[in-house]
Amino acid sequence: VAALPRLAWAQGARAVPDMTIGDANAPVTVVEYAMFTCPHCADFYKEVFPKLKAEYIDTGKVRLVFREVYFNRPSLWAAMIARCAPADRYFGIADVLFSQQLDWAGQTDEQALIQKLYAIGRQAGLSDAEMDACMNDRGFAEALVAEYQKNAKQDGIDATPTFIVNGQKVDNLPWDEFKAKIDAALGT
Repeated sequence: VAALPRLAWAQGARAVPDMTIGDANAPVTVVEYAMFTCPHCADFYKEVFPKLKAEYIDTGKVRLVFREVYFNRPSLWAAMIARCAPADRYFGIADVLFSQQLDWAGQTDEQALIQKLYAIGRQAGLSDAEMDACMNDRGFAEALVAEYQKNAKQDGIDATPTFIVNGQKVDNLPWDEFKAKIDAALGT
């Protein structure tokens, strides 16, 4: 196993595009603010997201914009690994991060935590060299944090998960209530 990085930042910046899934022309846009270390966010991905995807995203009614929240370094590091892969693999990595959250997010040793994140990145086909490059890119990390801070301030985000449904702030809700908010936005 290659030596894991000590997170010594290299110089250079990367753009921070929104991570989206669904039809760009969908009548409803749901912006999700979530943190990869948040247990409630993991529950959303386990219990609500499959229904949202099947009923609204896959049918062209909803476009989901996923925005990471960084209340802690492990969440930032997880996002950096997810964004290190090509964009078409992002949501697959996010799914693994949430489904395996209990395994990696509870690590108290930073090197053990990074090793767990690298294992997830390898599952997605990333090499250690690719992940080293991402994890050591200070400009990339700073750009992610700046984008998060800008969006969180703009939308008043102080908890995760939080959603914006066609401009309306919506807290984490059970599926039936969340579905009702989407249906209202659709006018159905």
